[in-house]
Amino acid sequence: MNLHQFRFVQEAARRNLNLTEAAKALHTSQPGVSKAIIELEDELGVEIFARHGKRLKRITEPGQHVLKSIELIMREIGNLKRIGEQFSAQDSGTLSIATTHTQARYVLPVPVARLREAYPKVNVSLHQGAPDQVARMVIDEVAEIGIATESLSDYTELVTLPCYEWQHMLVLPEGHPLAHKERLSLEDIALEPLITYHPSFTGRTRIDQAFVQRKLHPRIALEAIDSDVIKTYVRLGLGVGIVAETAVRDEGQNADLVVRPLGHLIGVNVARVAFKRGAYLRNFVYKFAELLSDRLTRDLIAQAMEGRTNHYEL
Repeated sequence: MNLHQFRFVQEAARRNLNLTEAAKALHTSQPGVSKAIIELEDELGVEIFARHGKRLKRITEPGQHVLKSIELIMREIGNLKRIGEQFSAQDSGTLSIATTHTQARYVLPVPVARLREAYPKVNVSLHQGAPDQVARMVIDEVAEIGIATESLSDYTELVTLPCYEWQHMLVLPEGHPLAHKERLSLEDIALEPLITYHPSFTGRTRIDQAFVQRKLHPRIALEAIDSDVIKTYVRLGLGVGIVAETAVRDEGQNADLVVRPLGHLIGVNVARVAFKRGAYLRNFVYKFAELLSDRLTRDLIAQAMEGRTNHYEL
């Protein structure tokens, strides 16, 4: 048996048993993938995949155990590479970060700049996506660290830690009747056309829950994944916006928008960082996490990766 066989089996499982897609991802031929899998099955004496003709239909019970072992082996291979890089390259290389647009646009610029000051030989690669995509990129080792508000804690393959708290903000055009109302309510907001995030992004679940609890049905005029897009449409008069507070920290300097806090109406959100369980983290990964939040320390992260910190919350 060899690592190529392991990679082919692992990729076939990741690609929903589609050998053509697995071959494309591995830059090889479909017959080559099929042959390598059959050779591994013959050597092990078990079927990893049940078949219908030449098509893979499902993962067998022994195949489930084989896949778990392959995941462990491939994870340790990745760890060996990172250990070698760390001690041979002297803190150089690439830090791959998976995150959402709002985090990348408003939260990460300062920590990334400070990391580059501390480790000038380290390049940074940003991968943006929905929270579920962020989680998958960390699991698939496309990224070493993931940052998002939703979904990350739902994956057993990840170790996640709370990073910082934030609230939503109401964004209004200057002169809007709600701009200077002393006590805002969800009932007030529900009467207005609402411009806010797509359901899978930036705490949208908490927004929806707040209205449901008050038995309100807001009129969603527009959904977006980009805070700047939301603010643009508010400026055009399409409605009132709800965005993350990080996206409006500089809006006080602009006379065309009024910003009002909504934490007391919607609640507080928690952004989390995620690492693949069992992964070896290089020095600059720890450093970047510490730059994200003074609550995150190398010792705390190391304890969490070893399974010794299960109840840390903000």
